[in-house]
Amino acid sequence: MEGETFLWLIRHAPVDGAAGTIHANDAPADLGDRAQLEALRRCLPRNAASYASPARRTVETARALGLDAVLVPEFGEQNFGDWTGRRHDELAASGGEAYAQFWSDAARGRPPGGESFEDQVARVRLGLARIGAGPATLVVHSGTIRAALCIALDLTPQAALRFVIDPLSMTRIDRLATSWRVGSVNQRIS
Repeated sequence: MEGETFLWLIRHAPVDGAAGTIHANDAPADLGDRAQLEALRRCLPRNAASYASPARRTVETARALGLDAVLVPEFGEQNFGDWTGRRHDELAASGGEAYAQFWSDAARGRPPGGESFEDQVARVRLGLARIGAGPATLVVHSGTIRAALCIALDLTPQAALRFVIDPLSMTRIDRLATSWRVGSVNQRIS
């Protein structure tokens, strides 16, 4: 790929739904933190390309930031398959061995009918390859940002899962000619 790419990765606003739930793609965003949205909007580059996961919460967050984002399926959150829509505490109590086994190796484990974090990293790599040179804003999920950090820092997927990525935080990474540069991770703008 020719030229350098400068990425502003924004995690979507909190989900307007029950905490501790593995939310489906149609879960709405809670856009009540107008001050944080405005602070983020002010620090985003003007005239940058903008992209988002096709999930409702990322699309709503992108719109609240004034972005007309191109939807990129590769930037979707990890697919939790049959566990989507269920609460973690419920799965821990009734999920049997599969749930416990998943968390013993969360990078390689696959929920029933879902994908592993390693699968998500491979998918995000394909999405990042589609972004051309110049500035770009991505409104995505915590797992997508962890996957991008995994790629940029050449980490194992297991190590990348250690990053905390809060709602409405910004992570800055740049794809240079022959390497990557990380400017910030999980930054809260005020």
